[in-house]
Amino acid sequence: MQKPNDLLESVLNEIEKRIKEDINADFLADNAGFSSIHLQRLFKFAFNQSLGAYIRSRKLTASLESLFNTDFKIVSIALEYGFEYEQSYVRSFKREFGVTPGIIRKTGQIVKVTPPLNLHDATLFENCIIFNPEIVMVPRFHVIGREHQVPCNEAINHVHKLIKYFWENERNKITNVSEPDVYIGLIRSRDIDADYNLYLPSIQVNTLKNIPEGFEGYTLNPSLYAKFRYIGQHNYLEINHDKIINIYSTIKKFFICEYDRDYCLFNGTYFVKVYGLSYDENFCQIEWFVPIKKKDIDDEKC
Repeated sequence: MQKPNDLLESVLNEIEKRIKEDINADFLADNAGFSSIHLQRLFKFAFNQSLGAYIRSRKLTASLESLFNTDFKIVSIALEYGFEYEQSYVRSFKREFGVTPGIIRKTGQIVKVTPPLNLHDATLFENCIIFNPEIVMVPRFHVIGREHQVPCNEAINHVHKLIKYFWENERNKITNVSEPDVYIGLIRSRDIDADYNLYLPSIQVNTLKNIPEGFEGYTLNPSLYAKFRYIGQHNYLEINHDKIINIYSTIKKFFICEYDRDYCLFNGTYFVKVYGLSYDENFCQIEWFVPIKKKDIDDEKC
């Protein structure tokens, strides 16, 4: 199996190489020896846009060269870039750029284009990728789970066992679930010298009604987070100490190095979202949400 960065780079390169051909997710998946469903899910997770929409945007952007530099008819340009009909090209073009190809050719209007994607804004380790974070406002949401005290010196082994047991034995007892295929793990803030953390294996729900006996509900209020996306060539439960250290080092680097000096860590609730525990995944996909706050002018340390 290809490494996640090799797979994504090969897909991006193939799109550019075949920009004038009738390429789609099925073709790219077959070419990479990969499932089309998994490829589309992985691409969306990595780049925050669908594979189909990206291919269409790149084709439309590339077609501008023919539109401005040749006298080809619109229908010829449409066919040149793999659109079956002129009208489908015109509709997609207007949706992408806000004007029709005929008008943009006549007026020479400047438009914003979609450049090729790349993995430059990511940290690459052996068999995994950590993308530079996005600053996001997470709205209020509710989870239900069962909280545990996890010894700090044995956190990875304990957490893996708790996740596996919750996912296989406890989550089906929870009703009114809003994201049934997404596992959420909450880490409650504690004193830095504490010898254990509070960890809540959970799943997101619409309301905190009907909490099963022995479980507890928890509400996270709207807050700013730095969201780090991780893709690894392994099952989630195979994540090891070295990979965790790499992830935490990348998160720490964001706040003390060149990435972003406008935000600082905040003493709140950390949480992770794990995708793919309910189906056979070729790659582990995780989002780390680290609580942050905007730095004040007077803040030297935060």
